[in-house]
Amino acid sequence: MALDMSVYLMSATVQLEQPLPDGSRTVATGFLISDPTPDGQPRVVLVTADHVFKRMPGEKATVGFRVHNADGSWKYAPEKITIRADGKPLWRHHGARDVAAITITAPPEFAKAAIPLSWLATDETFAKYQLGPGDEMMALGFPQGLSSNAAGFPILRAGRVASYPLGPSDAFPTFLLDFRVFPGNSGGPVYLDDGLHRRAGAPDNQDVQFVAGMLTQEVEQGDQNLEIGIVTQARYIRETVALLDTPPDATPAAPLATTYATDSAAKQPVAAP
Repeated sequence: MALDMSVYLMSATVQLEQPLPDGSRTVATGFLISDPTPDGQPRVVLVTADHVFKRMPGEKATVGFRVHNADGSWKYAPEKITIRADGKPLWRHHGARDVAAITITAPPEFAKAAIPLSWLATDETFAKYQLGPGDEMMALGFPQGLSSNAAGFPILRAGRVASYPLGPSDAFPTFLLDFRVFPGNSGGPVYLDDGLHRRAGAPDNQDVQFVAGMLTQEVEQGDQNLEIGIVTQARYIRETVALLDTPPDATPAAPLATTYATDSAAKQPVAAP
C-alpha cells in the first residue's frame, strides 16, 4: 500500500515566525528532515529558505509544533528555537542557492514526523520518471501566515510545472511552478504524488512520490504578481543538510556560471516571500 505523501508532509511542515521591531512579524514555512549523524545518532533537521532566517533579526524563531491529543484532536504548541548566538547564525546555508538547514530539538512525538532524507529527489529521479512541463505538483505553506486550521497545519496548493527542461540541476537549478505564491510560502516543500500508476519508468504497482524541491521565490514584474513560483531543486536541500557534518567554513561550489532563466528573470525583479 502506498503511503499518503500529503499527510506525511503536512505533519512534517511547520510555520516559522519572529516578531519584528515595528510590531509586525515575519512568517515563513519550513519542514523537518530525519538525517542521522555520521555516528548513527538520531537528528532532526529543519530546512527552509536561507532568506527566511536572514530576515529574522532576533536570536530565536518560533516553530509551529503540534500535539496529537489522546482524543484524536490536535493542539497548536509552538516552541522557540535559537537561530543565532552572539549575533552569529547557527544555521548552515548553501553557497549558491537560497536554502538553509539547522539541527533542532523537536518534541519527541513531533520528531517522528520528520521525513527521511531519501524522499528528496536527485537528478536521477527526475530523469527516471521523465519529469517535465505540465506535471502537477503539490506545495505546502502558510500564505500570509494563514494555516489550514487552529492546529496549525499548512495549506495545500497545487500547480503545474511551467518550465523546460528540468535537468540536469547543474545547468537548471530551479524550475517554475504555475501557482500563486504569497509571503509566508517561502521554504515550503514541493512534491510529486502520482498515484495513477501511469508515469514512465514506474512499475504498474508503484506510486511515484518524492520531494522535488523547495519554494524559494515568487515572480513579479513591476507591481504585478505573475502567479508563478520558483522552486529550488531538492539536490540543493541535500547538499545543505550535508553541510551540518562539515566544518563551519565549508560550503558547496561557488554560484553556478550557467544560470537558469528564472535567475535572469529575478533581476526584473523577483520578490521573495
